[in-house]
Amino acid sequence: MTKQSNSSAFGQADPTDGRKPFEWPSKYIDPIAIKKQRSEAIYLGILLFLMPMLMVALWLEFPKYWFHLPDAKYAPLMKYGFAWAAGTLGGVLFISGGLSFFVLALISSGALRIFDSKATNSPALIIGLGFLVGYFSDSAIAKLTEVAETLFGTTRSKEKHKEGENAPPSEGNPTADVGKE
Repeated sequence: MTKQSNSSAFGQADPTDGRKPFEWPSKYIDPIAIKKQRSEAIYLGILLFLMPMLMVALWLEFPKYWFHLPDAKYAPLMKYGFAWAAGTLGGVLFISGGLSFFVLALISSGALRIFDSKATNSPALIIGLGFLVGYFSDSAIAKLTEVAETLFGTTRSKEKHKEGENAPPSEGNPTADVGKE
């Protein structure tokens, strides 16, 4: 008895992706798709090269000498530069890098107490945390949304939406009993 593959399955349900053994060429033969794949590969290659190089340049203090910065002014530049570069390496250029930068700022200020604010002086911790925040930026944004809702409350539109779901049917709420039969 041979096992038939489920061609409608995705991911781990069908690791062969409906292909025969040794059938590796791409099924995307559209020239526009191929051009976009190549441009994305070039972008990722550049990103995977430049972000570690930026971290090395910060570690070797090149910007400090280029801009003639004193130690007191270079320390935060290095700290937040590491966070932005590591976040970008883990995710998307501006979103993940910026999120990593601001998460580090929140931790350093003591507003977000994940670590002791003094621990953020460790370059290894900054790079590791920045990469994880960048890599899981969608989860990090969701968690920060929860924190913001806890600190500042929910928006009025969400409150009105919840009230509309729980309100009894009335002349002012004609849609409360729609779909309930």
